[in-house]
Amino acid sequence: MAPGNLSQVTEFILIGVSERPELQLPLFCVFLVIYGLTVVGNLGIITLTSVDSRLHTPMYFFLRHLAIINLGNSTVIAPKMLINFLVKRKTTSYYECATQLGGFLVFIVSEIFMLAVMAYDRYVAICNPLLYMVVVSRQICLLLVSLTYLYGLFTAIMVSSCVFSVSYCSSNVINHFYCDNVPLLALSCSDTYIPETVVFVSAATNLFFSMTIVLISYFNIVLSILRIRSTEGRKKAFSTCGSHMMAVTVFYGTLLFMYLQPRSNHSLDTDKMASVFYTLVIPMLNPMIYSLRNKDVKAALQRLMASPCYSFKSM
Repeated sequence: MAPGNLSQVTEFILIGVSERPELQLPLFCVFLVIYGLTVVGNLGIITLTSVDSRLHTPMYFFLRHLAIINLGNSTVIAPKMLINFLVKRKTTSYYECATQLGGFLVFIVSEIFMLAVMAYDRYVAICNPLLYMVVVSRQICLLLVSLTYLYGLFTAIMVSSCVFSVSYCSSNVINHFYCDNVPLLALSCSDTYIPETVVFVSAATNLFFSMTIVLISYFNIVLSILRIRSTEGRKKAFSTCGSHMMAVTVFYGTLLFMYLQPRSNHSLDTDKMASVFYTLVIPMLNPMIYSLRNKDVKAALQRLMASPCYSFKSM
């Protein structure tokens, strides 16, 4: 490929999770199960929170959109990944790669801020329960969710445009199982200072603001719970945010591990393993976290299994 001639780059080759041939079929089976559970779990959450009238509250409205985001994030990554386990030539076209990066960024940024929105929702519910339906009205819920998606889309367009504005003229082999910005920029034969800066500033800004919202919300939640004198009252208050606290801890813990590890220990292989967790494993775990620890969701599932027609009539 001629240096600086971007038009000659028509495809990229994805190395995948592992290059070892004997692991391709076992890994295919493992990730097929993970993706299958992700689809079933998140579709289940979306269905339950849509058809059961008792779950038509702001908390479950946000949970439904978190499930949509989790399902979208996995679907952007998993199908192509599964196909590549079964083929010898793991290629992706230039525009398919750009589309995958853009789709991934839309959903991962939306998830970061959806978790922050859910933390704010729990803060209002516990710290200002009398004003809850006013502060978190239907209009406010729609506004917060719309802004989350629009900001995710804006970030995706900005970052992916920067990543694909550079020239790729030496190697087209991506050391990853999907098109991510860091391994892509590592292949560029032109100056990557501007796109690398955009990627870093965007990631740092998004993490900082979303984590600030989450930490402030839960700091106030914990203070409010500690002021409750009865043990039963504390237990009830904690149960309303326990599932979300667990989901937030797992998600942000993975991202912080990825971004705050020492430079000497940082590698694309480490990023790859962390990416498996937050693109495939966490979207599978979230429905389990929110259903196994949530009495309302389990009760809604029992009602749906017992009388599906009644649930749809109640919409």
